[in-house]
Amino acid sequence: MFSSQGAVEQGLRASGYIPDCVTVTTVFLAGRLHRPLLLEGPAGSGKTELAYAVATAARTQVERLQCYEGIDEATAIGRFDESLRRLFVELRARSSEMDWHALGAELQRRQFFIAGPLLRALEQNKPPVLLIDELDKVDAAFEAMLLEVLGDWRLTVPNLGTVEARSIPLVVMTSNEERRIGDPLRRRSLYLRVEHPSIERESEILALRSPEAGPEFHAGIAGFARALRGWSLEKPPSISEMLDLARALQVLGEQQVKGEMRDALLPLVAKTSADRKKLMLRDGFESLVRDAQQYSRQITERSTP
Repeated sequence: MFSSQGAVEQGLRASGYIPDCVTVTTVFLAGRLHRPLLLEGPAGSGKTELAYAVATAARTQVERLQCYEGIDEATAIGRFDESLRRLFVELRARSSEMDWHALGAELQRRQFFIAGPLLRALEQNKPPVLLIDELDKVDAAFEAMLLEVLGDWRLTVPNLGTVEARSIPLVVMTSNEERRIGDPLRRRSLYLRVEHPSIERESEILALRSPEAGPEFHAGIAGFARALRGWSLEKPPSISEMLDLARALQVLGEQQVKGEMRDALLPLVAKTSADRKKLMLRDGFESLVRDAQQYSRQITERSTP
């Protein structure tokens, strides 16, 4: 998928993702060794974004399996299109000679099967990125089903047969750690711990996404993000939410977060009732802004020769 580690880094940066050296090496090895990549860390730290950035860098597509409690194999693998099968039977029934045995065999063919993301990933001629998002929301039985795909690169589908991979996808599994992923999947994976970015890295991400703004603006937003995440909020802000805040300030014609902007910015930074109440406490938002300014000064001082 990638010819070198340099190609990984260059491709990720071109897609808007700022990687560290460990991420670059791990993504490169995952592609070369055909090993799944398990990304664990808090929600909003950029795990899903990394999967899409890898696909963009490799100039391939993403097949995304969004996990949720109660997901079944039909959602992941696919199912037969019963309405299409009924229509096919009705059309064949009009024939004067009907071979019911042959008809039954025809109804088990691939053309009547609606593929889910796992099957679609195996059927691609060019290796895609198979994103298995929020894997921690499924149970152990669903994990066991994934082992066949990730171990042998094939799927056994009832009434359809075994489907061998045409190309081996780069598998990215993400977890917000609501449940511990089982050891069998962990053994087969390369592991990356993904945390919220450092102030400097977040400032660099903001600069890449909003190059029209200046370094002080980027440092201010990165400092504000660090201050928010240090407040033990129920829903700490994600990187994408900080990008939204940066765009909102630009739309409002502002260059920095100010205390008097609290009410206008709360819908952007407080996403639960408890967090909103916490930020509305007397001097709460003002204190947050002061912390943010201190953090942003640290970035400026470190970047000054």
